[in-house]
Amino acid sequence: MHDDNLSVPPTLANAPALLDQQAAAKRRVVCDTSPDEGTAVSLGGVRFAWAGNGEVDLAIDELRVSLGERLFVAGPSGSGKSTLLGLLAGVTVPQQGSVTILDTELSTLRSAERDRFRADHIGYIFQMFNLIPYLTVVENVTLPLRFSARRSGRVANPEREAERLLTQLGMGDFMRRTVTRLSVGQQQRVAAARALIGSPEIILADEPTSSLDEGHSENFVRLLFDECEQAGSTLIFVSHDSRLAPLFDRAHRLDT
Repeated sequence: MHDDNLSVPPTLANAPALLDQQAAAKRRVVCDTSPDEGTAVSLGGVRFAWAGNGEVDLAIDELRVSLGERLFVAGPSGSGKSTLLGLLAGVTVPQQGSVTILDTELSTLRSAERDRFRADHIGYIFQMFNLIPYLTVVENVTLPLRFSARRSGRVANPEREAERLLTQLGMGDFMRRTVTRLSVGQQQRVAAARALIGSPEIILADEPTSSLDEGHSENFVRLLFDECEQAGSTLIFVSHDSRLAPLFDRAHRLDT
């Protein structure tokens, strides 16, 4: 399942009974507890089903991610990777269980409050990048600062910080171009810089290396690590490419 648009499903009227009947037979993730040095993300007893699907799409008994940790989540297409990221971003909420980000349980927030929380605390690298075609590279990178006073307040000069991030990511020669004139790999790096600007506490990456070969994928991941470490950001990176897993602090797999 790939949910690139991260659309919000209608409420399931019969979800509790459906989830109780089918959870044991569906995919399950049981993760060990992260080191006890502060928790960035905590999921417990999560059950999620898309409207009209007739089955549980994701079941997570426990998942904890430490502050500053780099977690790799693997799994084939249809295993619920993008669904998990949607829950972590607060775009969707589970029918059962809790999703807690930075000590805030997302299901206790209204939709508009989750939008604000996401803008302030979460940088998202979309699988299809979702760049704005009529803006320059720098304008795309600075865009999140318009929606978050918290992130904007961490950046003294937005354009200069965008240029710094782009240079660190190997995009120093392309900053004045529109994104339509960039290669897929270049657009990927712009999307990463956009997610990183303003030092959000959590970075969520949805298959960002799916269009790259092995060498370029590893180089991109290492550049992403460097920027996350500098900002103190926690990274949750989902991919079907298990070759990247050894680069991360931990790896967990979602199965169909």
